[in-house]
Amino acid sequence: MSTHSVDLVVIGAGPGGYAAAFVAATHGLTVALVDSDTNLGGVCLNRGCIPSKALLHLAKLIREAESASHHGVTFGKPKIDLDQIRTWKTSIIDKLSGGVAHLAKKRNVTVLNGRGLFQSSTTLRVDSPNGQSYVTFKHAIIAAGSRPALPSAFDLGSHRVMTSTEALELADIPARLLVIGGGYIGMELGTVYSALGSKVSVVEAQSSILSGADPDLIRPVVKFSQTHFESVWTSTKVQSMQSDGKTVKVTLANETKTWEENFDRVLVSVGRSPNSQNLGLENTKVQLDDRGYIKVNSNLATDDPSIYAIGDIIGGLMLAHKASKEARIAVDNIVGDPTRFENPIIPAVVFTDPEVAWAGLTETEAKAKGIAIKVSKFPWGASGRALTFDRTDGLTKLILEPGTDRILGVGIVGVGAGELIAEGALAIEMGATAADLGEVIHAHPTLSETLMEAAEVYYGTSAHG
Repeated sequence: MSTHSVDLVVIGAGPGGYAAAFVAATHGLTVALVDSDTNLGGVCLNRGCIPSKALLHLAKLIREAESASHHGVTFGKPKIDLDQIRTWKTSIIDKLSGGVAHLAKKRNVTVLNGRGLFQSSTTLRVDSPNGQSYVTFKHAIIAAGSRPALPSAFDLGSHRVMTSTEALELADIPARLLVIGGGYIGMELGTVYSALGSKVSVVEAQSSILSGADPDLIRPVVKFSQTHFESVWTSTKVQSMQSDGKTVKVTLANETKTWEENFDRVLVSVGRSPNSQNLGLENTKVQLDDRGYIKVNSNLATDDPSIYAIGDIIGGLMLAHKASKEARIAVDNIVGDPTRFENPIIPAVVFTDPEVAWAGLTETEAKAKGIAIKVSKFPWGASGRALTFDRTDGLTKLILEPGTDRILGVGIVGVGAGELIAEGALAIEMGATAADLGEVIHAHPTLSETLMEAAEVYYGTSAHG
């Protein structure tokens, strides 16, 4: 048994946790980073963002090869080598995880592999296969993340029922795949499996997929799904599931009918649950809300003055970049530089085909809250660069404040929307107006011009709008 005494212990080595540990170390704090996974990087790196985007890249290659015949170039049918794909995916994870470990060593952060449990507000026990160790600390940051939700009604104890974790392992390519949940995770993984050869169906209880995003932004994604997926059932619920030989029998129901379908695999993508259990929080003053999320104030401090919490475990948008920003704010407060996490501009990106991205106020949110806005749109059918891609299904829109023309929100759908949204987030953060954005010279021909064009459309000065 060993004992470590540090200024800060961080529980969870995901994008929030390792960022907190590294930033704290640069401030001169002694830091211990605790994670039960021997591969650092958390869910995002090992079982989420990174592997899913790698597979989405393959899906993009396959779709582009298929559509190239329209331009006079024809490729043969792709040959899928799952072993090689898994090896390639794993190599990316290993490289990035190894990079995090290297940075921890470089910053003299003590890494402890094991499950951390609070013994008190100043002591953490770490259980590992090699035994127990203890960490005494002045402050702690909980960044333990979340896990895929699997309602008991869907948990058949069968390998044919997957969460995103199992889906990313890519054990096989099922002939028929049902995705329960039309949120961003379900739609992204549905896109992957469809490109690899599965007949994909999506069932969503809400009236539309990607609920929360503006309807005009998700319209091209809906069109893509209707073309490349076997079925997209909205306003439809799964009544029951049961194993049926080598398939899963699913009973579906909407307002007009109830019917049964058999699928080779089912992907359950209905949200995530915080990893707030089995942390020993009962031995501290940390409080949970009724959904199991840790309660924090705007400084990201819990009800225990020595303990902070960040990332998925405190709820809100479950995004890696949100957790990374929260990490810096928590550390700032620990080192005596009070900072608040209030009204942040957090870009959201859905890596479907096409991509959808937005930042700041959405049109849907403004309407729900009764906020007066003006909207300016630039369709990509007028973009020379989009035409060279043969992808004119995009749209760039600005949400503006009447009277001041200040940019309150930006929404983009189209190829590379996830890269383009950064300029929109910067414009909102800096309090820029549509005139400011329109005055910025953008390189031609690029998709970034659509932001400038949307601003010029607002003033009626666009050469192409």
